[in-house]
Amino acid sequence: MIKEVPDTLGFVPQKDIVYNKLLPYADKLDEESNDFLARIKENLGRAVYLREIWPGVLFWTRKLSTYLRLYGRKFSKEDHVLFIKLLYELVTIPRLEISMMQGFARLLINLLKKKDLLSREDLELPWQPLYELHERILYSKTEHLGLHWFPSSLRPRSSSRHLLVKLAQRCSVDALLKALVKNCRPYFPESATQEMLEEWRPLLCPFDVTMQRAIGYFELFLPTTLPPELHHKGFRLWFDELMGLWVSVQNLPSWEVSLVNLFARLANDNIGYVDWDPYIPKIFTRILRSLNLPVGSSQMVSRFVTNAYDITHVVIWITALLGGPSKKAQAQLTGLFNSISSFLHPSNHGRWLMKLMKLLQRLPACVVRRLHRERHRSPTWLSPVPESHRLSEADIDAFVESMKQPVLLAMFSKTGSLDAAQALQNLALMRPELVIPPVLEKTYPAMETLIEPHQLTATLSCMICVARSLVSVGGRFPEGPTHMLPLLMRALPGVDPNDFSKCMITFQLIATFATLVPLVDCSSAVHDRDDLTQVEREMCSASAEFEDFVLQFMDRCFALIDSSSPDLTREEMETEKMTHLESLVELGLSSTFSTILTQCSMDIFKVALEKVFNFATTNIFETHVSGSMVADMCRAATKCHPEEALKLFVPHCCNAITQSTANEEVQKEEELDKELLWNLQLLSEVTRLDGDKLLPYSAQLVQTLQQTLHLQCKQGYSLACNLLHHCLRSTALIYPIEYCSVPGGFQKPLSQYLPIKDWGRPGDLLNLDIQWHVPNADERAFVFELLDLLLKPELQRLENYAQGGQEMSRDDVLQSLSIVQHCLLGAGVLLPPLVGEPVPELVHSVVDLDETRLYTGVEYDRSRENYREIICRVTRQLLKHILEHSEDDTKSLFAIIKIISDLLQFKGTHKSEFDSRWKSFALVKKSMENRLYGSKRHIRALLIDRVMLQHELRNLTVEGCQYRSVHQDLLRDLLRLSTSTYSQVRSKAQNVLFNALGTYNFCCRDLIPKVLELLEPGRTDITKQQFKGAMYCLLGNQLGVSLANLQYWDCIGLSWPAIVRSGLSTAMSLEKPSIVRLFDDVADKIHRQYETIGIDFTITESCCSVALRIMTSASRATGRPLPSEQEEQQGILQQEEKNRESLRKYQKLVHALLDCVNNRDLPWKFEHIAIGFLSLLLRDDHPLPSPAVLFFVKSLNHDSLLVRKVAISAVAGIMKQLKKPHKKVPISPHKLYGGSVSNEIVAGDRPDNQWLLYNSSSLPRTQQAWEECCFIEKTHWGYYSWPQKLMVYAPAEEQPKQSLNREDMDEREVIIYEHFSDPVFINQLIQFLSLEDRKGKDKFSPRRFCLFKGLFRNFGDSFLPVLLPHMERLVADTHESPQRCVAEIISGLIRGSKHWNYSQVEKLWALLCPMLRKALSNITVETYGDWGTCIATACESRDPRKLHWLFEMLMESPVNGEGGSFVDACRLYVLQGGLAQQEWRVPELLHRLLQYLEPKLTQVYKNVRERIGSVLTYIFMIDVNLPHIQPTASPRISEFTERILTRLRPLLEGDEEIKNHVMEGGGEEEQDERTQAIKLLKTVLKWLMTSAGRCFSSATPEQLQLLPLLFKIAPVENDDSYDEMKQDAKTCLSLMSQGLLYPEEIPQVLCVLKEIAGISSWHARYTVLTYLQIMVFHNLFTFMSDRKAVSDVRALVIRLLQDEQLEVREMAATTLSGFLQCHFLSMDVEMQAHFEALCKTRVPKRKRRELGSVVDTIPSADLVHRHAGVLGLSACILSSPYDVPTWMPRLLMDLSVHLNDTQPIEMTVKKTLSNFRRTHHDNWQEHKQQFTDDQLVVLTDLLVSPCYYA
Repeated sequence: MIKEVPDTLGFVPQKDIVYNKLLPYADKLDEESNDFLARIKENLGRAVYLREIWPGVLFWTRKLSTYLRLYGRKFSKEDHVLFIKLLYELVTIPRLEISMMQGFARLLINLLKKKDLLSREDLELPWQPLYELHERILYSKTEHLGLHWFPSSLRPRSSSRHLLVKLAQRCSVDALLKALVKNCRPYFPESATQEMLEEWRPLLCPFDVTMQRAIGYFELFLPTTLPPELHHKGFRLWFDELMGLWVSVQNLPSWEVSLVNLFARLANDNIGYVDWDPYIPKIFTRILRSLNLPVGSSQMVSRFVTNAYDITHVVIWITALLGGPSKKAQAQLTGLFNSISSFLHPSNHGRWLMKLMKLLQRLPACVVRRLHRERHRSPTWLSPVPESHRLSEADIDAFVESMKQPVLLAMFSKTGSLDAAQALQNLALMRPELVIPPVLEKTYPAMETLIEPHQLTATLSCMICVARSLVSVGGRFPEGPTHMLPLLMRALPGVDPNDFSKCMITFQLIATFATLVPLVDCSSAVHDRDDLTQVEREMCSASAEFEDFVLQFMDRCFALIDSSSPDLTREEMETEKMTHLESLVELGLSSTFSTILTQCSMDIFKVALEKVFNFATTNIFETHVSGSMVADMCRAATKCHPEEALKLFVPHCCNAITQSTANEEVQKEEELDKELLWNLQLLSEVTRLDGDKLLPYSAQLVQTLQQTLHLQCKQGYSLACNLLHHCLRSTALIYPIEYCSVPGGFQKPLSQYLPIKDWGRPGDLLNLDIQWHVPNADERAFVFELLDLLLKPELQRLENYAQGGQEMSRDDVLQSLSIVQHCLLGAGVLLPPLVGEPVPELVHSVVDLDETRLYTGVEYDRSRENYREIICRVTRQLLKHILEHSEDDTKSLFAIIKIISDLLQFKGTHKSEFDSRWKSFALVKKSMENRLYGSKRHIRALLIDRVMLQHELRNLTVEGCQYRSVHQDLLRDLLRLSTSTYSQVRSKAQNVLFNALGTYNFCCRDLIPKVLELLEPGRTDITKQQFKGAMYCLLGNQLGVSLANLQYWDCIGLSWPAIVRSGLSTAMSLEKPSIVRLFDDVADKIHRQYETIGIDFTITESCCSVALRIMTSASRATGRPLPSEQEEQQGILQQEEKNRESLRKYQKLVHALLDCVNNRDLPWKFEHIAIGFLSLLLRDDHPLPSPAVLFFVKSLNHDSLLVRKVAISAVAGIMKQLKKPHKKVPISPHKLYGGSVSNEIVAGDRPDNQWLLYNSSSLPRTQQAWEECCFIEKTHWGYYSWPQKLMVYAPAEEQPKQSLNREDMDEREVIIYEHFSDPVFINQLIQFLSLEDRKGKDKFSPRRFCLFKGLFRNFGDSFLPVLLPHMERLVADTHESPQRCVAEIISGLIRGSKHWNYSQVEKLWALLCPMLRKALSNITVETYGDWGTCIATACESRDPRKLHWLFEMLMESPVNGEGGSFVDACRLYVLQGGLAQQEWRVPELLHRLLQYLEPKLTQVYKNVRERIGSVLTYIFMIDVNLPHIQPTASPRISEFTERILTRLRPLLEGDEEIKNHVMEGGGEEEQDERTQAIKLLKTVLKWLMTSAGRCFSSATPEQLQLLPLLFKIAPVENDDSYDEMKQDAKTCLSLMSQGLLYPEEIPQVLCVLKEIAGISSWHARYTVLTYLQIMVFHNLFTFMSDRKAVSDVRALVIRLLQDEQLEVREMAATTLSGFLQCHFLSMDVEMQAHFEALCKTRVPKRKRRELGSVVDTIPSADLVHRHAGVLGLSACILSSPYDVPTWMPRLLMDLSVHLNDTQPIEMTVKKTLSNFRRTHHDNWQEHKQQFTDDQLVVLTDLLVSPCYYA
């Protein structure tokens, strides 16, 4: 389609919503949208230009998102770019309030979402502002101190944001920011990649948290959609570097997941431009490992399983690798599915199952998306996939084949069949001929069985998903359509009243097929036409059965209805309503029936109509369950062809009703007879159809209404009201009349039109040809005639009653209200909305804030009476009357609340109905869509539905309505009801109120004071009910606004103090638990939802310049002048005034809350609430007013623990506010060290970062050295590369003075200084801090640490003198709490002394060192964790050279035995905490520690051994084997292991078993080498265990030399009574076997294993096999890509099959069967021949000995060989547990010969056969086909156990 410039628009729209063109009033829309857009451009531009961010900018950006929802992107490309630029500038305003930022971000994402519309030439966005935004929000420096509150989740505004539903699910801020970057990414400039690498490379330090941050940023920001000619500026810059990093790391650190996501995106965006072939085995091995599947014996110890790859990205990556010339990826993928398919069998279950199912479900969808992109998508600016790498037909075949088996297995999975069904839907789009036949094979038998309902529901749900591919004519699967009728006929028994789920799935199946296929009998065409293919002839002749099918279906439905009428018991009871299940069945039934009738030909329809009419009129149904179902069926029939149906139904029902009501007494009866009720119900349902077809019967209908509306019986007049509602509605609304799958229906003769050609045909958007019902003049006249006749008298009666002129009983009032309500519901569309004066003085703005009126096809007739206004007037009078005279008439009040709600909002549809229809539309669309061709090829009914939804959306868009006096009155009435006496009335009124609050602009400001009046402490006339109602109004509901917490200073400035003061109200009683709970909820909601409100609303210059361009473009259209200079100046002044005003309001609120707290009479609960509110008001851009500072400091010693906790956090935050900024200067690291700048990436220890390392010979031990030393505090700087500008703190003389005399402090500092210098205050504080809080649960508190850190940072050492005596006392006290308290103080002190001068620091350490020594010698089991945290916290992000006193003190002989083994272990723990924080910068200390520990490795005590193991892990952590990283200066694993091996030699040489005969704490005399070696081994095992799960690189070649030792020790059986050493050896083996192997290590490992397989201990040989199983599975594709390795493994297993030890042989068989099962080895002729030959080995006959004698136990070599052969065959058989391959029968026959051999052969054969029987039993009917008859006879003999007949 060539875009032409439409006349009315005047521009080419970017992409508008197509459905708008199909609305009945489409011609009016261009004008409307143009007008709307011009106003948005003008006002939005103006608001920004005049710097009014609220309300102007927010109001008009909200309007812009409404515009997008209504018209799509219906603006020119220039406008599109301008909008994006403006919003980009707005989002990145530095001090923007966060909720505003989110609103702008959502809109910006929506504008950028369709990236095809704007190319890189049209738009370029910088990346730095987004990066700064990220840093500021996600890595906020002040959030943890409570100085900045972020929303943790989305706060939905109240408007209906359906099209943004996808965004609503990503709720938190981080997700929103990520989505924002993702959508801006394609437009980053070409230089961005290089800039990003320079910015984030220096953070790549694998031991530091910055690694995750850097890789996370790479994943998020790096652009991957550059055109091919720019690739050298794009991914080529980083691909090898990051890929090298990924390939060499293991143990899944959390950042590896981000790398995978990045590679997946790269692969997907650049198919054909990146060469992945060398990496493919590695990729698939890692994907398999990441699924965490259980392998081998159950004794496997799992590694850290926390971080697994994100399946969504894995799937994208796999999809992008497929195709291309090499086809490598498909081979590996087939291998992957082969190796995991047995896990998918329904009998297996585990936590890994969800991941596998997700993989199955997502992969086909992803491949379909790729195919769509390559073949069907219209070309865009994004670079297309090169021809050579597109998926060929053969690629698709291979892919579908590889996935077919696993998906068919997954159909019956325990997690339900949904995932499999979605996978099948996508596979069937590509290759229906491969996928559908096996599904049909499973479906037909499932429909026959009665005993397996689960099987039926599973297969049917899969059938529904592939339905569209099945019935479409002329596709790849031509015989598909012939299966449809057999399926439909067999599905009928599923309409079963006893099985609910079966019934629903059957309805779904029938409805799906009926929607796709016209039910027309074309059998005569077989004779008339000669141009039909064979399949078409079959379809034609089969279509004769359609009529039969429809009638049978109806019989089934009637049976269902008969069985569901409620028994007599239920009729007596009140609950005649349907149960939930019944209503679902009713829905399924009516929608299926209506689909069938819509789709059938007129002949079939007539038969069906007659049938349903007879059923409905010859029986009488009760009106609740069965009646409602029958009426629905009748409605469906009349809706399809109204003329035919109404002829039957209306006269019949009207006559019956007239006869029944002829008698006068009937009007007064309380209980009416069933026939009358049933006819009324039937009539009320059949009138829901096309309005102009009703008019011929209008006289009859009006007569009936007059007879029945005033029946006394409630049930009777409710049905009559329904009838009235439906008559009005049918004639007044706009709606489509027919939903047939082909426009124009099927009524043409067969010779011109053959319906079977249209099977499964999608609707055509360009000629949908929708038949609309638009009310004509007659219909509107009829509506008003009805209103005049029936509504007017009711309103007059009610008005008289309200004015006291006429008495009415309550029932009468209710009846009249009911009639009024139904008239309003039916004719609401035609009644103009309420009008009135706008409420003045709420909000001022420089732009106009008026509502947008949308045309929805209704011209209001102003000449008639406006009943909406009259209803409004009468209802309000009546409400007043009822509330004064009979407030307990709650039923009438309910009716009034409903009427008010409809008066306010109802214009033809309710929002809840719309929402549920939107949801069901989305579901149906998903189950029927065709993703392969895309471009809206849905079936016609769906498309019509979507157009209707678009019409309703326009009807419901009520965003930003003006708040007029009428609304004000109604809202005040609602408020009066919300605080009335009865709780049910209150809650209903509150719901309506909350909905209305979101509709009218700024009405909350009008209502808040009204609500708060009820909480005033001074008023005595408030009841408890009013009080509670008012509190609930403040609380709000889950979704909408909460009045207590609107994000504006003027609102919370009123509501927060009022909530606190309400504690003094007389109506408040804390005795009532419900009121206490209410206050808790309100406070809790405020804390959850509060986000820091802005004080600074400055708009930047760059925003204004874009705004000017937008206004200029708008003024061309509207001719309105641009704002003058003077207006602009005015705007700037107003902005400044607004900022000052906000600040005043902020301070006022703080003072108001403080006044409340200082009120002595306030109950404690409210004091706590107020303190909570105050703590929310700490901010990072403005200091807290000093009275509040004083209050919080005093509260540190409050009696209540809760208050003390809040105060500690608050004071820590105040300290941060008072912190003086320290000056930083840039330095060049290269100058410091004097080298040259190289461009190569060289990371790790290198000459230019040596000066950073800890070097005891050059520590700053003097004043001068201290000042000359250049301290770098952050640990990661300099490890990988240096940043462009390295910032360090300026010299001391340039830093702010820490002045400690009173004159220089401001008053906040004075308050803190005075309190903390006061010994009494400190004494009390320390007492409180050293109290126990919750026994055994207390931990080191970061809040208290922050408090002390702030104190010492801001005030230097001035508080030390007061604190020291306390610290010394606490250190001496060994109890848990005092120790924890002093640990918190000390860590705060060390970190706070960061900027002290040398003399202060030196004094400090002179005090601290002795104190720490004492503390470490007093350490206990409760406190060692706290001391570890203390030292680790103190060392975090600090230059080690500044803390040299601490490190030297900790390094003094940690393991000296004083105080027992426990203290030794604790000291090591504390030391490890400090060193681990320093990572790579203390190699000297690590070497010293290792040297110190090596002789002590033979420690006897278990706890010290474990700790040493853990410390060793940290010592060697720095020795990583990553690309670009130099060999480390820290200790290296390989050298250490060599030294260890020499000490372990005595154990390696001997062959005898290693006994653990060293008792703990044995004598001191020198033991022999061997004993020492055993002790050493125990410690080494601990080290191997801890490091296996923590290191980044796998075991080194030296560590592999330890394997033989481990194999010797590890036990075979699972037995916990083994000693520690054996258990550890076993764990080590299990962990090492799961390690990731690099291709070059494989030969080495196999060599070691071969060697061990030859030693004498059978335990070791047995363990080799278990090791082998796990190792191969965890490195499956790496092994498979190495031919030699595969043949070595095979030889090893076959060799061990002939082992002399029985257990080893059996394990070898299990291993072999596992390898065969995951297709690592294949069952080839050679192997089969080998085993068959072995089986034939002769075994010498034995003479039968006497039974009592000793049996000869030594097996001969022949027996072993023969057993090996049998075991080999058995392994082959057991390797395919769920199917029967072609070679299986022969092997089973071979095996059966050996059933009577000697033991152990007989045992093996029996086991194998019983296993075969167990696994093949389920599908034996299928498996039987593989065997010949003779074989079956033999098998049956074998499988029936003979002992019964023996």
